[in-house]
Amino acid sequence: MFSNLTDRLSQTVKKLRGKGRLTEDTIQEALREVRIALLEADVALPVVRSFIAQVGERALGQEVLNSLTPGQALVKVVHEELVHVMGDENAGLDLNAPAPVVVLVAGLQGSGKTTSTGKLARHLIQDLGKKVMVVSCDVYRPAAISQLQTLATQVGAEFFPSSADERPAVIARSALEQAKKQFMDVLLVDTAGRLHIDEKMMQEIKAIHAAIDAHETLFVVDSMTGQDAANTALAFSQALPLTGVVLTKTDGDARGGAALSVRQITGKPIKFIGTGEKTDALQPFHPDRIASRILGMGDVLSLVEEVQRTVDQDKAEKLARKIKTGKGFSLDDFQSQLEQMQNMGGIGSMMDKLPGMNEIPEHVKNRVDDKHTRHMIAIINSMTIQERQFPDVIRGSRKRRIATGSGTDIQAVNRMLKQFNQMQKMMKKFGKGGMGKMMKKMGQLQVSLPPGGFGR
Repeated sequence: MFSNLTDRLSQTVKKLRGKGRLTEDTIQEALREVRIALLEADVALPVVRSFIAQVGERALGQEVLNSLTPGQALVKVVHEELVHVMGDENAGLDLNAPAPVVVLVAGLQGSGKTTSTGKLARHLIQDLGKKVMVVSCDVYRPAAISQLQTLATQVGAEFFPSSADERPAVIARSALEQAKKQFMDVLLVDTAGRLHIDEKMMQEIKAIHAAIDAHETLFVVDSMTGQDAANTALAFSQALPLTGVVLTKTDGDARGGAALSVRQITGKPIKFIGTGEKTDALQPFHPDRIASRILGMGDVLSLVEEVQRTVDQDKAEKLARKIKTGKGFSLDDFQSQLEQMQNMGGIGSMMDKLPGMNEIPEHVKNRVDDKHTRHMIAIINSMTIQERQFPDVIRGSRKRRIATGSGTDIQAVNRMLKQFNQMQKMMKKFGKGGMGKMMKKMGQLQVSLPPGGFGR
């Protein structure tokens, strides 16, 4: 997400950081570049005008021009205004209401409502420890009800059955009564979408909303529709008391115009972003973290949270004890690390969150992909137990067998073994106190950074 915008803005930011002195002409030139970058990202024109006006006013004031490091001061202003445009802070689900709290999910057809309902259920159950019931009021789309039932089973939510011959408002009311009887904490109500906004659709969803008195009404919108996403959200907010927006398919959106337009046009906060098809691919929307990513500063906080959420702590502790006692790092350990990295969204997702990744040449980034990781896992899976324990026995005929079994070639097997050997050597250093030395260096690096982390 935001790759195009990040490439453009980070170049502007890089030029500004090195400036020991800024003039009005320099600032105006930088603002022109920012304006072009935002427009190319399909940010709504009124949002671009307002943003540039706000940054320009602050940039030409005492805050920047009289600063000892005006370049960094201007970057700080751009960062703060990006945060402000996207909503200042994370707005989570408001669950401060008598149980069951009713959350209505609305949106156009194909925006990802049903999948988002499943993801929200998983978030509520696994992250917040809530008892959740889901119900589908989509009586028009074939298989919509069975799709939600499948998702409910996957995430551990209670499913309230419905059928195509029932009226949506009646389904919603019946589900609410059942949720009360079963002492559910939250009821998620998935609704039908249309290919475009029409009066019949709006009347139906108003009737559902009135029948259950939804406490939260979330609008699900495809981020790849750019500023149209914000305009559609505005139309819905005029018909329904929306409380927030869920942006879907952000993993396929290189522009990011929707994220920068929705809040200002609708006045409603983006509460979550969908980053993939799996049920765990839903993240709370943090404007400050997203702004840092847009400016190429990374998002280390989200990366740390991702590690805490997805890494198997028992396995990590066992590996740490194993290395500390000098028992070594095996191919099974290597495979486990590769699989955990895949669970975190793969290398691409991790690189997006690391500071300075935008400065790595494109041809280098293209060589680092998740296909390479999947190949390495397949190669290890094609080995015998003996070969995993004693990789030194893997020679000519064994390599050919492993390559054939994994669908790769002997060169790929050689590369994997070389990377394993490098990782093994690194782990040995960690076992001899290398990890402590590395953490000490990282601590020194952190201390040397200027406040706010805006310097390189």
